Amino acid sequence: MEKILYVTDLDGTLLNQSDTINPFSIRTINGLVDKGMIFTYATARSLVSASKVTDGLSTNIPIIAYNGVFIFQPSTSIVLSKEDFTDEQRQKVRNTLIEHGISPMVYSFINRVERVSWIPKYENEGVKRYLSKRQGDPRFRPIKDNDALYEGEVFYYTCIGTEEELQPVYDIFSKDDDFRCTIQQELYRPEYWCEIMPARASKYNAIKKLKEMWGCSKVISFGDSINDIPMFEISDECYAVENAVDELKAVATGIIESNENDGVAKWLLENYK
Repeated sequence: MEKILYVTDLDGTLLNQSDTINPFSIRTINGLVDKGMIFTYATARSLVSASKVTDGLSTNIPIIAYNGVFIFQPSTSIVLSKEDFTDEQRQKVRNTLIEHGISPMVYSFINRVERVSWIPKYENEGVKRYLSKRQGDPRFRPIKDNDALYEGEVFYYTCIGTEEELQPVYDIFSKDDDFRCTIQQELYRPEYWCEIMPARASKYNAIKKLKEMWGCSKVISFGDSINDIPMFEISDECYAVENAVDELKAVATGIIESNENDGVAKWLLENYK
């Protein structure tokens, strides 16, 4: 029997506007997983953040976090795969962001503990909103200066601001083969996010690894945003939710109902055999 890997994005795809999964979607997907569906998600979120918003959802295989930087076993938090920067690459990011007056959220391992560092005096409305929605996150590490901000084994940078502020940074790193960089407007918000990660960090590469791990011959994926294009490129079939950006719809196999209307779950219920 053909083994198919089903992969969905979270924000704007499986999650509704309240950052939760509709009960119908949870019941439907869990029921199909119980019947043997090989299902997971690929997200820009961390494992901590993703686990919170997917509470109650069954994933019977590892999940993809930080846009493909990591593949985690969710039940144990064990890292199965990781993409990384060199020290020289980390230094280039630091120098470039300081030069452009950007104070990022910095994701790193410090003494083997995952931390998210930022300088509170540079918080803008987008950063404040990000922090307010994740109160109590044990990774959070407010610090005072750039030396502390860039400590540890940094693996991901998130810059939140206006498009005008972030576009020059995106222009630099998107043209550098040592990095992967994305920029897009935050869902339902005015601010933009520019994210910098290792060159091989992508949903494409992570899904390719999972496909091989589980011996699947086919990938079917679901998404809504520009950062889902690499996921669609490796998929045999790919479906954009109705609320997806036009760039993703243009490369999709088809358009399904929106995230608010359980589009992913309804498609799976109708088409999973």
